[in-house]
Amino acid sequence: MVKIEDESVREELVSYLEQFLTEGRRARLMEVLKNRTRQLTVVLEDLYQTQNISAVLRTCECYGVQDVHVIRHRNEFEVHKDISMGADKWLSIHEYPQSDHNVKDCVDRLHEQGYWVAATLPDERKRTIFDLPVGQKTAFLFGTELTGLSEEAIRYADGNVLIPMYGFTESFNISNSAAIILSHFSERMRQSGVQWQLSDEEREQLYFEWLQKSVKNPDMLIGHYMKSKASICRES
Repeated sequence: MVKIEDESVREELVSYLEQFLTEGRRARLMEVLKNRTRQLTVVLEDLYQTQNISAVLRTCECYGVQDVHVIRHRNEFEVHKDISMGADKWLSIHEYPQSDHNVKDCVDRLHEQGYWVAATLPDERKRTIFDLPVGQKTAFLFGTELTGLSEEAIRYADGNVLIPMYGFTESFNISNSAAIILSHFSERMRQSGVQWQLSDEEREQLYFEWLQKSVKNPDMLIGHYMKSKASICRES
């Protein structure tokens, strides 16, 4: 993925790459981009079942959540393509490899970005998802399938949150939990007066990334354009 910091050059490349898209495809990219958000995000700590990882990514993409943070301890981060249905292609996935401080690194980064970090725990003494204000940027931490979140993740989180349940079963499957929380929070957020959409700069950068993912041989096309541009500059 080519990244261009110079805004004017990026705008030129956007116009160039758009030539290789149909008008319908371009309109679709713009429509989805309009509904993308960083008001909420998801953190996955050491999930090991690829079907759960993939289902959560698909849920995030469907609800317009752009960023997913992945903390790795023992388990590798792998995506099951038949379940994700290509959702990971359109997400910004931030990985934190195994280390003694990767949980803290992730939470610190989220705090720097203004997130309130919520550990999802099946504890009836904690606040529920209905209590969370949608005006606060919120990151939801989900733990591994068997043991849940690590003690370290719970300690660094700003607070805990649960999904109300009324049956005998203690907890939902991780992918179901993510779907329920994102469905509820996303709908409340979109119906509120909160500014939940991406900034103009974020939309422009993401659109450029998506254009590259939507055309064949993007690196070759961009390289050809930049060489042509440099040649014209030398001749003038």
